[in-house]
Amino acid sequence: MRLIKVVTCNLNQWAMDFDCNMKNIKESISRAKEAGAVIRLGPELEITGYGCEDHFLEMDTVHHAWECLTELLRGDWTDGILCGFGMPVMKGSERYNCQILCLNRKIVMIRPKMWLANDGNYRELRWFTAWKQKDYLEDFLLPIAVSDALSQTTVPFGYGYVQFLDTAVAAEVCEELFTPMPPHAELALNGVEVFMNASGSHHQLRKLDIRLRAFIGATHSRGGVYMYSNHQGCDGGRLYYDGCSCVVVNGDVVAQGSQFSIKDVELVVAQIDLDAVASLRGSISSFQEQASCKKKISSVLVPFKLCQSFNLQMSLSSPLKIRYHSPEEEIAFGPACWLWDYLRRSGASGFLLPLSGGADSSSVAAIVGCMCQLAVREIENGDEQVKADAIRIGHYTDGQFPTNSKEFAKRIFYTVFMGSENSSEATKTRAKVLADEIGSWHLDVSIDGVVSALLSLFQTLTGKRPHYKVDGGSNIENLGLQNIQARIRMVLAFMLASLLPWVHSKPGFYLVLGSSNVDEGLRGYLTKYDCSSADINPIGSISKIDLRAFLKWAAIHLGFPSLAEVEAAPPTAELEPIRTNYSQLDEVDMGMTYEELSVYGRLRKIFRCGPVSMFKNLCYKWGGNRTPLEAAEKVKHFFKYYSINRHKMTVLTPSYHAESYSPEDNRFDLRQFLYNARWPYQFRKIDELARDLDGDKVAITKSTDQEKVGVSVTTDGCMGVVAAGSGDPRAGF
Repeated sequence: MRLIKVVTCNLNQWAMDFDCNMKNIKESISRAKEAGAVIRLGPELEITGYGCEDHFLEMDTVHHAWECLTELLRGDWTDGILCGFGMPVMKGSERYNCQILCLNRKIVMIRPKMWLANDGNYRELRWFTAWKQKDYLEDFLLPIAVSDALSQTTVPFGYGYVQFLDTAVAAEVCEELFTPMPPHAELALNGVEVFMNASGSHHQLRKLDIRLRAFIGATHSRGGVYMYSNHQGCDGGRLYYDGCSCVVVNGDVVAQGSQFSIKDVELVVAQIDLDAVASLRGSISSFQEQASCKKKISSVLVPFKLCQSFNLQMSLSSPLKIRYHSPEEEIAFGPACWLWDYLRRSGASGFLLPLSGGADSSSVAAIVGCMCQLAVREIENGDEQVKADAIRIGHYTDGQFPTNSKEFAKRIFYTVFMGSENSSEATKTRAKVLADEIGSWHLDVSIDGVVSALLSLFQTLTGKRPHYKVDGGSNIENLGLQNIQARIRMVLAFMLASLLPWVHSKPGFYLVLGSSNVDEGLRGYLTKYDCSSADINPIGSISKIDLRAFLKWAAIHLGFPSLAEVEAAPPTAELEPIRTNYSQLDEVDMGMTYEELSVYGRLRKIFRCGPVSMFKNLCYKWGGNRTPLEAAEKVKHFFKYYSINRHKMTVLTPSYHAESYSPEDNRFDLRQFLYNARWPYQFRKIDELARDLDGDKVAITKSTDQEKVGVSVTTDGCMGVVAAGSGDPRAGF
């Protein structure tokens, strides 16, 4: 038997905070040594942090990475243990994303990433060059300061593996695993038994299974030990890296870390018999045949043993049942952990949330409540870092610290119901009950006085006073009155967030939380610069359908039973007067259901459909439920309002990324924000197809949405192509 103990880890790194990152790296190595491991793997670009973005273009970032690596190698950190460190490296005039394999205070090999992640949220080709030379290893001349410190002048650089006396080890970096021809396939044929994958994978709902299937597939048919390490936490941006570091042996997961956690360092340990790898490969005839005529991959010989012989003191890791979270649990724990990192690293003293009693703001409140529960639980489990952060944020003194999540919430979480004459007693009550269940410091304020003052000012300036549509006003008046309420709430929220800590003799400030969901962003069903405008938004990339399922789950599992009543209530903005014959409803205002919006969003982004392709797909999807003419009108209606309101995405509050059809304009969904909302060519094609499919030779009557179209300038100063007489209370704004 060739027994080997390996460690991979979840690290909560922070982009550009080298002290924080080094602290976590050193702790992970110390604990790996204590566990008796001989291989320790950290996540991709762990020294700098993965999310440095354009900071990677600065030479300072590269220099600091070398300084940190030198510090690790001058100490005893790598004595007797093979460590993989991730950092950027300049070779000549090219910058590479590299794994640095180190042992016994020397750099064994530098492995540059060959296939870069460059889609979705990833932009690695903006900062790095892909390594293209696969035929041989080159000699890399170390920087002078590093060379002098390590008494090492050159190091092998390129694609290859490390051959030890008793096994062979190779690096495979993140995206390379998911390519059509991943490196591990030919490396396995060359005798590599241990693969080290350093990754920077972010959370996305229902995504983990795809990742784990890739690890399992990498070793199921060709054998091997696959080590996977990932970041875990918010490293300074919209993404939450969701850990789940693991070890897979011959297609079986034998060790798995947590997906969501507020710990800074988590180790995943596995004890393996490498003879099991050799045995499996020897039993597969096709593997042996292909290995006998393999392409030779360059290697570095290291005269060092990693394995132990048979002994009963080392027990072997057994296959595990893979742990998956339900989507509802993902919505609870992912954003909660992201909020905790943002809170403790921003220097803020807590959060403030405009709590309307509706599904979206209640979901955000529940997530903050979940965050408080997680913090108290980790303190109970003895996590000193979480305890120290909680004491600082909550301003505890005299040795006190959080022991109850509701008491902790009272210190760090304000909720405010900003009611108006259009608000119902039901939503006011739901907001108050939920705040009590969570433990937040709850305020109830009426904004009618401020609204009245602004309207009086407007009347003084113009001689006119607007009225709601139900009271005889026009669409323009109706829209203006709703936007006044919405924007007043935003101004009041930021004022309270900055001044309430002072009122309560607390230092610092509060972060304002937004609560618009991904479907509202996609449709533009929100007022620009209203309460959707905040510091951060934990649900901005989560669909309404998923949020309603989360509310049902959270009512039971988080201990906030009033959420069940919130979920059952019909969604409404409560910006228009309530009458016996009229009550404002979101889906009526939008002209589409949230379920339909989810379908449109997935077709537009995930399946890359323009208007015509979306129409064709929906004809199949809806089949006999809707005629082609009905499908055509719905597609045109969606694209009209999507394009009118696209400009709102340019100022969308930074949101937790969770959904693959997010319309977030900053980096994920890059599109223009000034459209011809008539889409004349595309809509004409749709009409022709619909007419042919219905067998109707009579020209389709043009919808009123397309009869009169003009370019207008909104009160925000933003241009948008807006249909005259639109009934959407928030179109163009």
